[in-house]
Amino acid sequence: MTKAEIVADVANKTGVEKVAVQAVVESFMEVVKDSMMNGENVYLRGFGSFTIKRRAEKTGRNISKNTTIIIPAHNIPAFKPAKTFVNQVKNSGK
Repeated sequence: MTKAEIVADVANKTGVEKVAVQAVVESFMEVVKDSMMNGENVYLRGFGSFTIKRRAEKTGRNISKNTTIIIPAHNIPAFKPAKTFVNQVKNSGK
């Protein structure tokens, strides 16, 4: 499902214009991104958590040049679905 499909589906279910729904969806994504860039996790009860995971420094290999490189420590965004959400998907039967 794409962002456009989400906007259309929400607009149909709520009766709100697509333009307004588009603005809300864009704003939501901006708030989540800004929060995570500021080091804050985002928790949505019943849906899941957007968290920041820390990856430690590690040694990697460039196999085409047969060299060793150091991959620096870094943060990555991650999503962990809520248990109720996971159970709903498991029991959907599709």
